[in-house]
Amino acid sequence: MRLKNSVLLLLVSILFFSCDEERVFDEYKSVGSAWHKDSIVSFNLPELDSTKRYNLFINIRDNNNYPFNNLFLIVTLEKPNGYTKVDTLEYQMAAPDGTLLGNGFTDIKESKLYFKENVRFRGKYKLNIKQAVREGGKVPGVTQLEGITEVGLRIEKKE
Repeated sequence: MRLKNSVLLLLVSILFFSCDEERVFDEYKSVGSAWHKDSIVSFNLPELDSTKRYNLFINIRDNNNYPFNNLFLIVTLEKPNGYTKVDTLEYQMAAPDGTLLGNGFTDIKESKLYFKENVRFRGKYKLNIKQAVREGGKVPGVTQLEGITEVGLRIEKKE
């Protein structure tokens, strides 16, 4: 009986995750136990249909060791023609009481953060993400950012 329930749960899980028709690209990379300020998380994007438009999301998995309310990122999008677009982004990661935002039942939360909407790709692109968190009143960045476990990129078809 227990084996039967486990197999049923596995099949339902596979069905649930395979029905994500909007997803075009979804990948995570580990940053270890702490995200170093010089560590760049890179994603080589697949060639996408240039006649369609896409929405881009940065996915962050964090835990209760994350000591800040916000997350600052520097994101570069390298285009096939050599042009590079740089964005400095800020995301709220915790409520005013310090409770982490995002989805998850344990102390690990996953946040799906909007990056760009309605994007058209022509050729192969590369996306780089670097953390740029600073403590209040200090100029140098946080050398080892605790609490972030994985950084991901998700691309969805725009309907």
